Amino acid sequence: MRNFQNILYVSTGLSDETEGLKHALALAHTNDLPLTFFLTFPRLGTAEQAYQEKFQAFLVQQAETALENARAALQLADNVPLVRLVVEDDQKSPISSIVRRVQQHEHDLLIKEAEPQEEPGFKTMDMTLLRQCPCSIWLAHPITRSHRDIRVAAAVNPENRDQLHRDLSLWILEISRTLAGYCNGRLDICSCWDFEFERYLRGSSLADMPDRNILGAVDYAEAAHFAELNDLIHEAGIDEPFHVHRLKGRPEDRIPAFVRGRGIDILVMGSMSRTGIAGFFIGNTAEDIINQLNCTLVALKPVTLIESAGI
Repeated sequence: MRNFQNILYVSTGLSDETEGLKHALALAHTNDLPLTFFLTFPRLGTAEQAYQEKFQAFLVQQAETALENARAALQLADNVPLVRLVVEDDQKSPISSIVRRVQQHEHDLLIKEAEPQEEPGFKTMDMTLLRQCPCSIWLAHPITRSHRDIRVAAAVNPENRDQLHRDLSLWILEISRTLAGYCNGRLDICSCWDFEFERYLRGSSLADMPDRNILGAVDYAEAAHFAELNDLIHEAGIDEPFHVHRLKGRPEDRIPAFVRGRGIDILVMGSMSRTGIAGFFIGNTAEDIINQLNCTLVALKPVTLIESAGI
């Protein structure tokens, strides 16, 4: 399995650092890696320049306190794992600082607290990072369950036949299986299938196809999807326990409903493009899914896309 080697935790100093920082520390510790804590914040205006140094000192102290609290929650010793705190103020936007940091220092995973909001989905800053950042991204929502009760799910499409998509699907299964092992041990794998002509055939008088023929075509589509999914899981070589959910319908409808209905805490799925996350599923489907999520999201990007960005 391709593991992460260079993890970046990002903070804007404006939200609770608890959940994502715990994930970042635990992942770095488990894989014996150092962690970069990147604190980026806007530069104060001309009228407030006298307060810039005090403002920065406050944010640094807040970050150090968050690190101390997260280590205590994980029962980690001081300086375990090794964390490098990097502070940068930016005249433009935190997003440009974050993307530049990822590119210049070849980070392969960015972990960040999701910007808080009451409704499902992610705010503009997080969505922009998902579209523009060249590495995989972990956006952490608060999780109320204990660590050993956290529920992990993977969303995959086994019917994509090109190697880029297949390698990404395999990586999704491998990473989600590893994460589930750190949590409650069980992985939920969800995959959507549909017979796209079924609604037309049932609703059109021109089609004039007997119900038994329509049912036969639907059954064939389901069986083909099931076989492809089994082959993908077998190729990934992941260990049990896992439970496979074959969801009939559109991914943008079924996956968010599945996440809510099963109480999933962490969803691992794919992101195909640096300029838009919509490439892994058809059209804008992936973005439609993300806009309905209220759980932690781990959006993986294909290795070849990351390498083409210089990572």
